[in-house]
Amino acid sequence: MEICSAGRLTVEKTEITLPDGKKKERVVVHPGGAVAILPVEGDDCYLIRQYRFAIDDYILEAPAGTIDEGEEPHETAYRELIEETGMRAETFVPKGWIYSSPGYTDERIWLYLARGLSPCSDYCMDDDEVIEVVRVPVADLAAMIADERIVDAKTICLICRCLQ
Repeated sequence: MEICSAGRLTVEKTEITLPDGKKKERVVVHPGGAVAILPVEGDDCYLIRQYRFAIDDYILEAPAGTIDEGEEPHETAYRELIEETGMRAETFVPKGWIYSSPGYTDERIWLYLARGLSPCSDYCMDDDEVIEVVRVPVADLAAMIADERIVDAKTICLICRCLQ
C-alpha cells in the first residue's frame, strides 16, 4: 500500500515474508536510482561542499544526482558532473553500484571515476542546491575519511572503489 508519493519518491507499506516464514509489515522507500562521480585530474580530485537540509549542515561529498526517467546511469553521471561542478569529463570509468541503505530503501547508486576534465560553459546548477566545488589532493582522501571530514557513505564507497 502506497503511503505517499512526492515527485519520483514513493513510500510504501508492505507485508513481507522473512526467510523463516514469519510475516511482518515494513515500510520501503523507493527513490529511484542515482549516481556518484569522483572527478580526478592529476593528483587532485574535486568534491563538493553542499548544504543538506535533512542534517541542516554542509557536507563534503562526491558530485551526485538522481537518474531521470529513461536515462542511463552513465548519461546521468555526465549531466550531473556538469551541473554540480561546471566540468565535463572525457572518460567515465564504471566502478559498480551500491545499495545506499538496504534496511529501508531499494535505492542503487552507480559509481563512476571521471577523468580528462575540462571547464564547461553551459554550467547551470539546480536552483535548490547550495554547492561549492572543492579541490582535494587524492593523497589526502583516506585521512579525510579517517578524521571524519568526509562522512558521506556514497562518497566513502566511491573513494574506496576508485583508489583500490
